[in-house]
Amino acid sequence: MSSEDVIALATQRFIAGERIEVGEIAAASGVNRSTVYRRFHGRDGLLAEVIWNLTSMSMEAAIRGATGSGARRLTEVMVGFAARANSADYIRTFLNREPERALRLMMTHEGGVQPRIIERIAEVIAEEIAAGSMVPPLPVPDLALILVRITETFVYATVISGEEPDAEKVRQACGALLGVVSA
Repeated sequence: MSSEDVIALATQRFIAGERIEVGEIAAASGVNRSTVYRRFHGRDGLLAEVIWNLTSMSMEAAIRGATGSGARRLTEVMVGFAARANSADYIRTFLNREPERALRLMMTHEGGVQPRIIERIAEVIAEEIAAGSMVPPLPVPDLALILVRITETFVYATVISGEEPDAEKVRQACGALLGVVSA
């Protein structure tokens, strides 16, 4: 069984709200537990791949669904991404069940998910710059990082501040940074 098959099985279980255990995934995949540990560097590595795959799909849907151009489009991308994350029951389940692990995997460089999100947002910013639709207020890597951090604040709000997740606050905060006036 390939790494993609292991990730697919783990993803199905994650979406179903189940706790991902390497031994169970290995047995169900027909591979040795040590093989899964070696390929993914343990449970956290496997979880990071599952979360990234789901995150990537949500990001691409947000990018496709964003309207406008320049700063307005970038704001819409961040709002769309936040709205999708906020409505994903499996993310809420994971955050509630394992808050420290969830934040470590999703919000730190070492977790592996956040750097890929930042990279993808930097690509969107670069596309808008290349199209002549935007002059960024900061260097692209810094702007991408700040936009992702703002979005994380309102996606993981329950764990961070005890408040409810709120994509409209993403619109307000990202829009303010980018100079987008709300209608």
